[in-house]
Amino acid sequence: METTVKQNIVTAVKNYMELHGMSQSDVAKKSNVNKAYLSLILTEGSSFMYSAGSKKGAIPDAHFYNLAQFVGYSVVKEYWQVQPTDQFEATLANLQDAKAVGSTALIIGETGCGKSFTASRFAARNPHDTFIVTVGSSDNLGDLIDKIIDVLKITASRTKSAKLRDIARHMRGLKNQGYNPQLIFDEAEYMKQPTLCATKELHDGLNGFCALVLVGTPQLLQNIEKLRKRDKPGIPQFWRRIKFGIRVLPLIDRSYSQFTLDLPKDVSKFLQTMCDNYGELHDALVPALREADRTSEPLTVQLVKKVLGIPDVQAA
Repeated sequence: METTVKQNIVTAVKNYMELHGMSQSDVAKKSNVNKAYLSLILTEGSSFMYSAGSKKGAIPDAHFYNLAQFVGYSVVKEYWQVQPTDQFEATLANLQDAKAVGSTALIIGETGCGKSFTASRFAARNPHDTFIVTVGSSDNLGDLIDKIIDVLKITASRTKSAKLRDIARHMRGLKNQGYNPQLIFDEAEYMKQPTLCATKELHDGLNGFCALVLVGTPQLLQNIEKLRKRDKPGIPQFWRRIKFGIRVLPLIDRSYSQFTLDLPKDVSKFLQTMCDNYGELHDALVPALREADRTSEPLTVQLVKKVLGIPDVQAA
């Protein structure tokens, strides 16, 4: 990584620290960058070198990449511009509402509508007290609790129930310090019955002083409804607590006009026919724009097809 890029990252980190009132210790904890390295990196006029006994060398680039990612600084050219879609605005509003009053909410939206992206942006704006846990398809209750412990970076007890109390205690501590803590479960459609029931326990332990938000696709509601019909233990109680906190996002605008306004009309139309959501649009458009930039070619339907490996029937 070039020195000028490292210096730009340092400037971005310092601005972020000033904006959010963060200490070096806060940044080290949140970005997973070694405290000693971070101190050297942020030292005025730093040469970005370290010295430990007889060992000397350049601070690994990985730490700069971690810092850049943490503060939202891009080290490469951006080909995708954030757009204030209806889903983006609604997700932000719902997250802010829940955070302000410490309520429990479900944010439901189509796959690829930008829920995860928006949640991560929101967390970056609130680094002290907003925490995201991504639910995995194979996660059991213990896995998910450990993920929460890890993202909070706290020392916890051994049993699951004690860990849940530790989590609640930590959030209460943040509230007492003047923050509005928020715990977001992303891709919550993967939550299994025991995990949903544990979420009920979290709700009871956090309600009023820590927002609890489940972000997922309509499958989350479908899964909950199936469990309700089967009268699974804990589900009626869980449903009662979240019933009036369900927020369904607007449907995706599949004209993609906010993203394709400056594109050739035939390229825009082609992408409309190929892409089912904003995520797919990103995955199709960005590589094509990058290739057009690299080769100095105009962005055409043929170039998009070539980049994506789609046969050009006309050429055949």
